[in-house]
Amino acid sequence: MRRAVLPLLGLLLLCGPAAAERLVVSLSNQQVAVTSNFVGENLVLFGTLEPDPGKPITAASYDLVTTIAGPPETLRTRRKERVVGIWVNVDSREFVRVPSYLAILSNRPIGDIAGPRVLRRLQIGLDNYLLTQRIGPDIADTVTNDPFRKAFVRLKEEQHLYLQSPTAVTFLTPTVFRATIPLPANAPNGTYGIDVKLFRNGELAARANTTLEVIKTGFEQYVAEAAHNDGLLYGLGTTAMALAIGWLASVVFRRD
Repeated sequence: MRRAVLPLLGLLLLCGPAAAERLVVSLSNQQVAVTSNFVGENLVLFGTLEPDPGKPITAASYDLVTTIAGPPETLRTRRKERVVGIWVNVDSREFVRVPSYLAILSNRPIGDIAGPRVLRRLQIGLDNYLLTQRIGPDIADTVTNDPFRKAFVRLKEEQHLYLQSPTAVTFLTPTVFRATIPLPANAPNGTYGIDVKLFRNGELAARANTTLEVIKTGFEQYVAEAAHNDGLLYGLGTTAMALAIGWLASVVFRRD
């Protein structure tokens, strides 16, 4: 009996305590309805962390990074040059299934939270996030200073669809935090994945995930569904409406 117990005790000592940090997150609104007067919305992500009982907690113990990625899309960017006085497309690059919306929110600058290798491995920051491109027969990401990649990110930032903020996450107490998620008026419809990463001393300590739905409602939803499911009827209806509006305008503004 003693011979059986001793190896078991040794195994338990090698494993050590199983306690570790744990994240619990919740959104102020799990579903955003897009109507004709939608001008954007700021959502709030609340969260708490259960610290490791064996580690002391201070106000600067943890860092938090929240990554929000919208539904994937495939886009093509083109580079123009002036040829014989005319601007023409001379090259292009296709971005394959990249996030239509991408926000990376943290409580301080990304570079101060973890080392470059950790940031690249976990795809933290716009410079480290994987944006797959079709380059000849291959599909892969490129270096950060690639002209097409830089132009793609810049255009997305101008549309307020890509952003990185080092002040969007606030620790209300050492174990309670909140993050503000800005959704612009042109936010794409679909499912958004939210990935919350907790860091301690530059290393990943805990992770939690949730989702957000952006959907059309009311008349806008009916029009979108009609255009997608009944293209022929939708086309005939819009043509008839255009003809009717044109005829009515000619009657109203007719000069006798």
